[in-house]
Amino acid sequence: METIRLEIVTPERLAFSEDVRSVTLPGAAGVMTILPRHAPLMTLLQPGELLIRRPDGEEIYYAVGGGVAEVRPDKVVVLADAAERDDEIDIARAEAARQRAERLLKEGVPPEQRRQLELSLRKAYVRLRVARRRRPRPVGFPSGEDTESRGD
Repeated sequence: METIRLEIVTPERLAFSEDVRSVTLPGAAGVMTILPRHAPLMTLLQPGELLIRRPDGEEIYYAVGGGVAEVRPDKVVVLADAAERDDEIDIARAEAARQRAERLLKEGVPPEQRRQLELSLRKAYVRLRVARRRRPRPVGFPSGEDTESRGD
């Protein structure tokens, strides 16, 4: 199986560096999936979910806060403002950030602060969505199945 090298870099760290089957990015023009031998391109990234598919089929999710991606046929480099893997996100902190941004937007803020608050709100929603993907499933139940659907 062909792979492509993926590196996710933030100002603080190298968050990810492996050969992967594909990577799905929140590009400026929409969500895009990059496969090995993709045509070269550069794109801005919006705050959103980044999905990595490893060669063994495992899926890994990151919340990215924006940035840029450079795509070459053999490598993708993501320079992200922030990148958090699903298991690194503090749900309580993300929820507090969401509530704070929503409250301030409802109270009304000067126009120069509104755009920043809307961006903070969007980032909080992305972080919560990515973090909730890792919720543990009940032992003995396959993905997506619960006691109600089984009739227990």
